[in-house]
Amino acid sequence: MRIDLNADLGESWERWHSGEDVELLGVVTSANVCCGAYAGDAELMRVTCEAAVERGVAIGAQIGYPDREGFGRKRVDVPAAELTAELLDQVRQLDEIARAAGGRVAYVKPHGALYNTIVHDEAHARAVVDTMRQLASPIPLLGLPGAVSLSLAQADGLPVVHEGFADRAYTPEGRLVARTEVGAVLDDPRAVAAQAVRLLGDVASICVHSDSPGAVRLARAVRSALEDAGAQLASAP
Repeated sequence: MRIDLNADLGESWERWHSGEDVELLGVVTSANVCCGAYAGDAELMRVTCEAAVERGVAIGAQIGYPDREGFGRKRVDVPAAELTAELLDQVRQLDEIARAAGGRVAYVKPHGALYNTIVHDEAHARAVVDTMRQLASPIPLLGLPGAVSLSLAQADGLPVVHEGFADRAYTPEGRLVARTEVGAVLDDPRAVAAQAVRLLGDVASICVHSDSPGAVRLARAVRSALEDAGAQLASAP
């Protein structure tokens, strides 16, 4: 069974200089590179893309609300057309940087509040899908199984990738538990690895957050557990 392992990268110079982002690039198969709206900057995008290309890691555009103060974890009430224009700029900027590094943007993954909003909000889900439709060539949209955004994308003939989270708690309905609730983020390597294995067969890509405590250790535990379960790790797109 083939499975993608992704992580959010390029979000802070602190993690880059600590070496954590580079270490994660040695573990994951796909890098969701922050496009500068909620964190990061063009130079951090550049070095992250260069490192990803060097290691054969797929590059994804991690788009989000323009919310640097809240790290993209607060919904921004913006008209759908304005949101599409903002997101399109984010993807195109990263793709230009990625191509200069010898790679390309292979998929799109919304971040934080945008990711969770488009699970149920049709207006902002449509804004994301309209962004995808305006790209030069069709690339996959990563999202939570059952999300409105994925249904709209599929209806428009766009490829989608169902994603699961190794280090996040789920509600009984299959949604992510809000980060404001106790226990929303999992940090025990055994529990995180076990959840990743349980997700096999239900999703095509599994995420480990780079800002989770001990992210590199968690990612290694997940990769090891997936391989032990017989999974072949490779980028989803």
